[in-house]
Amino acid sequence: MAEQDLKLMAENARAWPFEEARKLVERYKKAPPEKGYVLFETGYGPSGLPHIGTFGEVARTSMVRHAFHQLSDIPTKLICFSDDMDGLRKVPDNIPQQDMVAEHLGKPLTQVPDPFGAYESFGHHNNAMLRRFLDRFGFDYDFYSATDYYGSGTFNATLMAVLQNYDAIRNVVLPTLGPDRRKTYSPFLPICPKTGLVLQAKVLETHAAKGTLVYEDDEGAQTEIPVTDGHCKLQWKADWGMRWVALGVDYEMAGKDLIDSVKLSSQIAKILGAKPPEGFNYELFLDDKGQKISKSKGNGLTIDEWLRYAPPESLSLFMFNAPRKAKRLYFDVIPRQVDDWLTHLEKNAQCLRQKDDGALTAAETTAKQLENPAWHIHAAAIPDPLELQGAPISFAMLLNLASACNAEDKAVLWGFISRYAPDATPDTKPLLDTLAGYAVAYYHDFVKPEKHFRAPNDQERAALVALNAALADMTAESSAEQIQNKVYEIGKTHNFENLRDWFKALYEVLLGQSQGPRFGSFVALYGLAETRTLIEKGLGQTPIS
Repeated sequence: MAEQDLKLMAENARAWPFEEARKLVERYKKAPPEKGYVLFETGYGPSGLPHIGTFGEVARTSMVRHAFHQLSDIPTKLICFSDDMDGLRKVPDNIPQQDMVAEHLGKPLTQVPDPFGAYESFGHHNNAMLRRFLDRFGFDYDFYSATDYYGSGTFNATLMAVLQNYDAIRNVVLPTLGPDRRKTYSPFLPICPKTGLVLQAKVLETHAAKGTLVYEDDEGAQTEIPVTDGHCKLQWKADWGMRWVALGVDYEMAGKDLIDSVKLSSQIAKILGAKPPEGFNYELFLDDKGQKISKSKGNGLTIDEWLRYAPPESLSLFMFNAPRKAKRLYFDVIPRQVDDWLTHLEKNAQCLRQKDDGALTAAETTAKQLENPAWHIHAAAIPDPLELQGAPISFAMLLNLASACNAEDKAVLWGFISRYAPDATPDTKPLLDTLAGYAVAYYHDFVKPEKHFRAPNDQERAALVALNAALADMTAESSAEQIQNKVYEIGKTHNFENLRDWFKALYEVLLGQSQGPRFGSFVALYGLAETRTLIEKGLGQTPIS
């Protein structure tokens, strides 16, 4: 498709990254940015390790950036900015040498010794962890450090502008503070020359011409220091607004909990003579009980935990879906995300086949692709699911197979897979092999401990006997659809008012769980004889020989 046609399709695409990207097109419709590129920013507080929220923000911002590339020829940059000049407020629970770190509370993170002994400071250690984290997922970004940008003088001109507009900026923030904090609030936090602490000190005087301020420390002594070259840093909201102006940030999204901060920082940016960046506020994650996820409570899900049970693309899909809607982030959502990702890949492949068959035009194909989450997850380079997976076996099916055969090793699953799809092997279908490994891990950690079998009631028992007999009459050539139809027929014959109750009984009696796969497909994969064994165990009979 011609580049102009793709641009036209992108201009009308409804997927949210395009909606966001069009804000930036509108921002520069009259002229491109003087700096020569559109700047996307994400922020990171390096007092702890990167987490799943960090991934979400960078992933979503990258999706908007990629969408913008389809709409505009203006170059772009993505920066991840580390607020590593913040004072350390408390000692994290998950680090060694906590007593040593406690001696440095209040100092900038890049002035706190590294408790792991690997880097020049705790801030440098966590910055390295952030870069390693982002590189792990292949994000295209530049890393910026607050310590470097304050200390090198990069922010000096904008810091002078903050000093010149000191009262106006202070008046923006004061109404949001309590009475006591209002008395001493200053946008600037001096770095004490004697102790190295980041001070919440009362500023007595400002000297815009000299670029200095005078503050009073806890002992009542007065000190005059420059606001430039790293002698001061700004309070959070002022810092954010200053940074937008100094760097020329065009786009930054933030969590719903920062709505007020975005408004205040935007006002500060305007006072400094700049237009605030575009962006939106995404909803926060909830745990399985609907409570807000908190790192301190530990009620969330970590990146490493997700990646133990599913591929990273499934996590990207979770981040893509409905970012303005609060979503529950816990282990039970993982299988659905994996299968939805595979479904989106298949829909894209089907779309391409329809184009090849003449059922869709090139323009219609592109329009469908741009609305497909896989296009945004894979930055348009959508893989063919058949090349990746190699067999029509869903992740949910693999999970239920693992549950049925109590698999502790993926080789057990391959014993069934190879019979179902003889051409598939771990070497020729590596993703399928990877998914089998994920399924075993998920089964072992979550399904196995929660399995609770129950005996069938009289109605269910009669239906199971009939199903057992029906399966005995089938052959290995019976299709999944034929098996499924027979299961439906038996449910209707035995007067289940709601067929969902019949399938629920199958799952609870045979698999020890309340939900399960499309049963016909499961039987085709697991095997007729093996399924009959499950039925006879559920009926309390002696398994067939």
